[in-house]
Amino acid sequence: MSSQFSLLKTRRFGPFFGTQFLGAFNDNLFKNALVVLLTFQAAQWTTLKPELLANLAAGIFILPFFLFSATAGQLADKFDKAMLARQVKLLEIGITVLVGIGFWLHSLTVLLACLFLLGVHSTLFGPVKYAILPQHLHEDELVGGNALIEAGTFVAILVGTLMGGLLAGMEGGAVWITAGCLLVAVAGYVVCRGVPPAPAPEPQLRMNPNPFTETWRNIGFARENRTVFLSILGISWFWLYGALLLAQFPAYAKNVLGGNETSVTLLLATFTLGIGIGSLLCERLSAKQVEIGLVPFGSIGLTIFGLDLAFASPASVPAAPLALMPLLQAPGTLHVLFDLFALGLFGGFFIVPLYALVQLRSSPGHRARIIAANNIMNALFMVVGAGAAAGLLSTGLSIPALFGVAALCNAAVAFYIYGLVPEFLLRFIVWLLVHTVYRLEKKDVERIPDEGAALLICNHVSFVDALVITAACHRPIRFVTDYRLFRVPILSFVLRSGRAIPIAPAKEDPVLMEQAFDAVAAALAEGELVCIFPEGGITFDGELLPFRPGITRILERNPVPVVPLALRGLWGSIFSRQGGKALSQPWKARPFRKIAIAAGDPVAPQAAEPQALRDEVLQLRGAWR
Repeated sequence: MSSQFSLLKTRRFGPFFGTQFLGAFNDNLFKNALVVLLTFQAAQWTTLKPELLANLAAGIFILPFFLFSATAGQLADKFDKAMLARQVKLLEIGITVLVGIGFWLHSLTVLLACLFLLGVHSTLFGPVKYAILPQHLHEDELVGGNALIEAGTFVAILVGTLMGGLLAGMEGGAVWITAGCLLVAVAGYVVCRGVPPAPAPEPQLRMNPNPFTETWRNIGFARENRTVFLSILGISWFWLYGALLLAQFPAYAKNVLGGNETSVTLLLATFTLGIGIGSLLCERLSAKQVEIGLVPFGSIGLTIFGLDLAFASPASVPAAPLALMPLLQAPGTLHVLFDLFALGLFGGFFIVPLYALVQLRSSPGHRARIIAANNIMNALFMVVGAGAAAGLLSTGLSIPALFGVAALCNAAVAFYIYGLVPEFLLRFIVWLLVHTVYRLEKKDVERIPDEGAALLICNHVSFVDALVITAACHRPIRFVTDYRLFRVPILSFVLRSGRAIPIAPAKEDPVLMEQAFDAVAAALAEGELVCIFPEGGITFDGELLPFRPGITRILERNPVPVVPLALRGLWGSIFSRQGGKALSQPWKARPFRKIAIAAGDPVAPQAAEPQALRDEVLQLRGAWR
């Protein structure tokens, strides 16, 4: 994880991370300080009940996300994002000055207005936060950058919440709250001045002042790419699930665990620690690329440990509130804390790749507005989740049972999204393969183009060659494979999910062969990557077979660059044909077998002769020892 932490030392990320951290810290410092102040001193401010005030404050803070996210997205696409960030930080300083005036006037209306304005501040900063990362970070840094942002945000929320409660409980709390918010706001502006320029992708954009029509338009931009839109739905679901959990912590700590005020902090800190570690582990588990195979892994953990939390919750409450140490010694508490940590951990696996995927696959000209659409959907889901939770609890459902219902709903949402976009499950299977059965080493795979059509050719040594190549490349690949492999269980699902192209020899099925060449031509015309195994079958002895002339026929219709690939280490493994058949003696399979893939320099189509390409693959395979 050292590489992602090294980003904090760079000017292109460090100042921005500090700006985001301090902004999230300040929002939660003031919000929680105000809630604590109104909870314990409600009679001095209003006749409203503290419970109503807490929910009113939450609603006021989230309202600007509905009203101004569309405008914020337009601003972030039209103007330099670093300049916008500095303007937002100046707004934050003005808001904190207004906070002091509100306390001086003893006006709840002014303070709630300040909370609304802080919501506006966060709304304006949201599209800048995620749209600026692809401009300042390399593609192999996106996962690490998003991991740091997510981990830092949750830590800022935790520390800000704790600090807000601490300042509100001090003598002369209003002065301390104002001073603390102003100090953090000024520090945020100073740090923000170090953020390097991030030029606008659409400086000629005409602003649409109507938030409703612009919101619908932004959602339309997101829907242009199905994977992006469903990733936004996944992100929004996570915020619904997470917000639902966090909202129950005070009542859960008091009425289920039997703890005192400090127990709420314990639950929040445990969950936050899990989120932070899970987010930071994403870079290592994904080998610095956007690995959406981690998303199903995360959703599995969110379901399992959500259900376990429901069943692990104590059935009886202690007669008197427990302090921190007695609570930790109480039966079941450590089990609950483990579940909360695991929920945070797998939540990090779930959310970080989704954010990175949205950034990577969004059109640069619309990226900030797509992020704005994401923020609107996040807010909508959280409001719906809060309403659903309140409704279920009002019917007499217990908090542990609510956790169980949420976990089951998480499983249903996961099945729905993965059913619509099988790429997530495909990448999950691939990720499992190269982290259990094999240990994949990559060399020069960056030679595979990041965009545009290309024909990949590779030696064929096992039944899982396509999966290994998929694991090495972040772009989707259309594989041309023997039609008989579509009859193999599991492999058939993988091939169909990856939109593989079945092919048969001309003497067996000439119609299918012609359909395969037509499908390859159509895929290349659409700018996709297509991979073929020009030997025409899996080797029986580990040696490279002669290349068939299909390469020439493909390039005659679509003259695209050809990237030679070479696989090593798979021959002799459980999925190869050593001994004359596949899967022979599976009990002798050795886990974590080291395998390797290397890519050669792209070859121009006019120079891509089958024999020359075979020699290139041989050289790649033999040169890497």
